[in-house]
Amino acid sequence: MSFWEKNIYPHLPVILQNFAITAYGYTWRQRRFGGIYEQELRGFKEREGYTAQQWRDYQTVQWRKLLVHAFETVPFYRERYGNLGFTKAQFERFELEDISKLPYLTKDELRQFGTTSLLSAKREKGGQFFASSGSTGTPTQILFSHPFHQRWSAAFEARIRHWAGIDHYTSRGMIGGRRVLPDGMGHAPYYRYNFAEKQTYFSAYHIAPNTVADYLQGIYKHHVEYMTGYAMSNYFLAKMIESGGFTAPKLKAVITSSEKLTSEMRDCFSSVYGCKTYDSYSGVEACGLISENEYCQLLVSPDAGIMEILTEHGTSCNSGETGEIVSTGLLNFDQPLIRYKIGDSVALAADQHTRCGRNMPVIEEIKGRIEDTIIGQDGRKMVRFHGIFVHLPNVIKGQVVQLSLNQFQINVEVFQPLTSMEKNTIHQRMISQLGEIELEIREVNEIPSGSNGKFKAVISHVKQNEIQA
Repeated sequence: MSFWEKNIYPHLPVILQNFAITAYGYTWRQRRFGGIYEQELRGFKEREGYTAQQWRDYQTVQWRKLLVHAFETVPFYRERYGNLGFTKAQFERFELEDISKLPYLTKDELRQFGTTSLLSAKREKGGQFFASSGSTGTPTQILFSHPFHQRWSAAFEARIRHWAGIDHYTSRGMIGGRRVLPDGMGHAPYYRYNFAEKQTYFSAYHIAPNTVADYLQGIYKHHVEYMTGYAMSNYFLAKMIESGGFTAPKLKAVITSSEKLTSEMRDCFSSVYGCKTYDSYSGVEACGLISENEYCQLLVSPDAGIMEILTEHGTSCNSGETGEIVSTGLLNFDQPLIRYKIGDSVALAADQHTRCGRNMPVIEEIKGRIEDTIIGQDGRKMVRFHGIFVHLPNVIKGQVVQLSLNQFQINVEVFQPLTSMEKNTIHQRMISQLGEIELEIREVNEIPSGSNGKFKAVISHVKQNEIQA
């Protein structure tokens, strides 16, 4: 957290906080939608009409360029591929089927080398690191240059917003991880406004039956036309609007991210907002994109990355099978992610025919993680706690366990024992998110994984009937 965010922003009146967020929003908008953005957007739109052969030719050209670039300019790959006997001449002739000859890039390797030897010696301008959610451990750091950011923004615009019938000029309500309110026990309004992007940013940490009217007021006040952000947080809000007997305006769309979108969520958004919900899958790593088209089909974007769907034996899945995602990004040459095991899985649709006519792979289901729900003493609900462990280099994995409404336990796997400062940071972050609580921090040798190979980042032992909206 910067000095500004920690020591200045929290003490400003709401109107000045809105101006501060707007100033940031203006810079953020220029970074994403300036430069080559319009050119890249046209490219993504044009490629939607590609035939299967055109997609294969396009991916082959980009794949070879990426491999040669990585081998020549990225120390990590130069050493790894060189030790395996690969040469530049081979990479210049590599076919898409040859991808299985290369080793995987693991999440631990990205954490360890992402800011050093995984970086190209020849980089684009404006590079800035952004952290992943880190819900399964220490966040990864992804390098976004200005051009890469604009390429990725163009992909998002073409394949997510446009397919949902909106664009980045459409007024939106966002529920995400930013702490737009100073602390966990903040007061209304529970949102701030970014004039530069017509964005109403709602707090993900104050959604409760006694605050929902204020959230709804923000939707009406700023003429929100679609909601986006965390799937669960958006669901909590919509469910409380519904159960509280409130009336929400009709929206154009709900676009969710970060957590698994369920049929119950879709039904709730439709009932409350009178619109369709569009699911998608990407991540800060930006090395693959799945998004929902106009006919409720999830399609893979071949120009965002080469997305392998693999069985537990490392072979390609057939239609109708479920497998692990291994992605190779085609947009970021500064920090190439080649055969990156991101740790997620999807089910390929048995029927690969697209109703929209686009020649893109069809996904039946994104197999996302569903975490337990944490509830505060005042009734607020939340599932996202990745910010607790950001910028704590000794933490390998972190797990939040709710024992009762005001008793919590933090389990952490560590590289070495936590310092008193690190423990205090975790404690203060939990208080800022939930208010005053009893908290025990435990350093453990291992946080056990479930049958799917993943551990639960959030566990609640509070009875289900205590957390009904």
